[in-house]
Amino acid sequence: MSVDVLVENHRAFLRFLERRLGRRDLAEDILQEAFARSIEAASSVREDESIVPWFYRMLRNAVIDHHRRAGAANRALELLAAEMDRTEEPAEIRDEVCACVSRLAETLKPEYADALRRVEIDGVAVKDFAEERGISASNAAVRLFRAREALKRQVAKSCGTCAEHGCLDCSCDGARTRVAAR
Repeated sequence: MSVDVLVENHRAFLRFLERRLGRRDLAEDILQEAFARSIEAASSVREDESIVPWFYRMLRNAVIDHHRRAGAANRALELLAAEMDRTEEPAEIRDEVCACVSRLAETLKPEYADALRRVEIDGVAVKDFAEERGISASNAAVRLFRAREALKRQVAKSCGTCAEHGCLDCSCDGARTRVAAR
């Protein structure tokens, strides 16, 4: 295989991918992967076959694989968003949420704090939150997941073992007030 021929056609390959993917960064990533795979698969090129058409077939297949994976990921995120909308916590569990958690949520990135406030506190469905913010339901589900993970790290950092065992013994003012009121 003549690697030089592939390198000479780099720009044409990149334009080909960019037209089909709509994003240069993604096109560059897929082209890089295809170059790496072509080194391994070059032995499968028949002598009567030109390397350039063979490589274009490889790129077409890579684009199809990318779209297939992206579609599967989007469907999985849509299912997650739908399931998150169906899952509802009992009111007594929601009432036990420590006041310190609300304060810690405000230390997160604004879009994470906003997602937690609207979905977890205000009870807005993930799908409705997505529409409010002009993003896809799958993007909203990912944002909410990342917000929860970031909040979990903040709670663990701030509250220590209280984060693992519940807020009834938390040292924050909100927990002491609730425990005293019982």
